[in-house]
Amino acid sequence: MSNHFHAHGKLLLTAEYFVLDGALALALPVRLGQSLDCGLRIAVCGLEGTGTLHWRSLDETGACWFKAKFGPSNFEALESSDPAIAERLQKILQAARNLNPTWAPITNHQSQITCHLQFPRLWGLGTSSTLIYLVAKWAEVDTFELSARTFGGSGYDIACAGSDGPILYKLGNGKPHFEPCNFNPPFRNSLYFIYLGKKQDSREGIKNYRFRISDFGLGAQETVAKMSDLTKRFLAAQTLPEFEGLIQEHEKLVAETIGLPRAKSLFFNDFWGEVKSLGAWGGDFVLATSDRSQEETRRYFSEKGFEVFLPFDDLILQRK
Repeated sequence: MSNHFHAHGKLLLTAEYFVLDGALALALPVRLGQSLDCGLRIAVCGLEGTGTLHWRSLDETGACWFKAKFGPSNFEALESSDPAIAERLQKILQAARNLNPTWAPITNHQSQITCHLQFPRLWGLGTSSTLIYLVAKWAEVDTFELSARTFGGSGYDIACAGSDGPILYKLGNGKPHFEPCNFNPPFRNSLYFIYLGKKQDSREGIKNYRFRISDFGLGAQETVAKMSDLTKRFLAAQTLPEFEGLIQEHEKLVAETIGLPRAKSLFFNDFWGEVKSLGAWGGDFVLATSDRSQEETRRYFSEKGFEVFLPFDDLILQRK
């Protein structure tokens, strides 16, 4: 008997700092994700012991980048290719067991688990969040509760993992609320996602955000309200110039609040379109707008050294 689970990766149009404080966010599940297959492993010549969990993690090429063998009592790592990763995985499995004490992934047989990513691990599209979602489904526990007990965060990425298209996401009294929405703008052929691979310090950004909100009187409620309003306007925009104007407003608000420079100022100051940071603002991907041809736009970023260039329709998952 075997089970198969799948989770979608994510992008966040709204700066996550504000989502943590209750701002309405536009979250975008992506076509790429991660799958988990679990079943019984057949012992080779009867030499391998029973009651063990064999884990393999495969990258987008099918190559194994992590493997481990866990014991039955407390998911202790008996063998692993990376002890640090094995320890994090053990904590996730333990947290799932705590949420569902009847969950028994390791029996008298050998369990074989295979996780398969569809995107490079360094892209930041949700390697951890998709894993949390997959383990939660496997263990039949609440996905958000497992996330809260392991990696934390706003939870928008967990919502994306199980969604089949764009969503509006909000934290209310610490609880996630989300609903499907339509974000398929008529100018989507002018939207592109570029992988930077140059993270800003998100932890420092959160620290600056908390400090400036509390000590400089910027007004957390007012700032969160402005961000929620921008989310609604992003969703309603019908023309590229209107959308670009909203990007400028959004980036200005975030830059002033957390005291970090815009990605456009750092890397693309001579770009003719707009550039918007995503997620924790300074994350792996940016959204770029361009009223010029795809070929010319791609060439601009390639000449800057950024080769991963994904058109909107190639990456964003849309409901059928």
